[in-house]
Amino acid sequence: MSERIPADWDPRSQAVLDDQITAYDDMRRRCPIAYSEYQQWTVFRHADVLRILQDHESFSNVVSRHISVPNGMDPPLHTPYRKLIEPYFAADRVHAFEPECRAIAQELVGGLPDAGVVELNAEFAEPCALRIQCAFMGWPETLHEPLRQWMGKNRAATLSGNRAETAEVAAEFDGYIRALLKTRRSSTNRDDVTARLMREEVNGRRLSDEEIVSILRNWTVGELGTIAASVGILVHALAVDPMLQSRLRKNAALLPAAIDEILRKHAPLIANRRITTRPVEIGGRRIGAGERITILWASANRDEAVFPEPDAVRLDRDPRQNLLYGAGIHVCPGAPLARMELRVIMEALLAGTSVLATVPAQAPQRACYPGSGFTVLPLRVESTCKQ
Repeated sequence: MSERIPADWDPRSQAVLDDQITAYDDMRRRCPIAYSEYQQWTVFRHADVLRILQDHESFSNVVSRHISVPNGMDPPLHTPYRKLIEPYFAADRVHAFEPECRAIAQELVGGLPDAGVVELNAEFAEPCALRIQCAFMGWPETLHEPLRQWMGKNRAATLSGNRAETAEVAAEFDGYIRALLKTRRSSTNRDDVTARLMREEVNGRRLSDEEIVSILRNWTVGELGTIAASVGILVHALAVDPMLQSRLRKNAALLPAAIDEILRKHAPLIANRRITTRPVEIGGRRIGAGERITILWASANRDEAVFPEPDAVRLDRDPRQNLLYGAGIHVCPGAPLARMELRVIMEALLAGTSVLATVPAQAPQRACYPGSGFTVLPLRVESTCKQ
């Protein structure tokens, strides 16, 4: 930048971290395109975020020096990789995986106490996300515990902002993936997702190990954290709203719309990044080429101009406006899988319990940027056998 721009806010201030959603709501109303030393430009309004998502020529996804397939690519490089991965989340594959997903969710619900207080993250949300993801990938049960420990290390490294620590944790995950690739090369009868990726071709050649590791990293790291956070957000929303909980217990067909709406209100993924490829003007602010932009899902999906009464869970909203899974050419390819998983998890939880309630003496602890949801979520649970 040729001149220093005064900061409009500090996204790492304690006031923001204490209640991110409220802070983002305030910024959207008074300074919808804001500058800070930490994030450079942050975009809060739905219309501005949608414009960025739909203009990949002006707003690049190549935001890291590390390979990221295909998330961190722009066309034309992005196009063949995106075409390659989309079939993995096709309706027939998602449908075929649903029974296994349901069995895992039901088993974990069955392991909850008949009546008592549980820490939902550790006892249900994280194990559910971990076991379902490993099952989808075709990974062995022996990887469950190492990955569970890795999730904690990754969360701590991300919060610390220490690049060396983050790189070390990333290298540990890549090591797990490379070991899996080695195992599959020594076996000729594997036909899981990982094995199929190893046979894929792009531009007339086989995917390299580096590309496969990147794809699996993007699928797994994002999936584990986001699905676990989503489950916590969903269950907490029902625990604090007994009427909504009762409505969904009586009519499970409402779950898909309710899940998307609850996660619109409280985003499981706070933000994504872009870099400008040319000078642009957004919301009256002029932004030069090569500058970082943070798009805040957690604000855009609460924009009153699109979602009146944003704190209300309304099942009649236009689902096309919901940016839960993004928009444009980088819309989340795994959205059909994630929607199925969350629906099945919540169906199993509601069918296997009679009560989900907060614990007055034990307040939940909210995650802070760049995380979302809850780090600790105590809830009172009663199983259906108590009725």
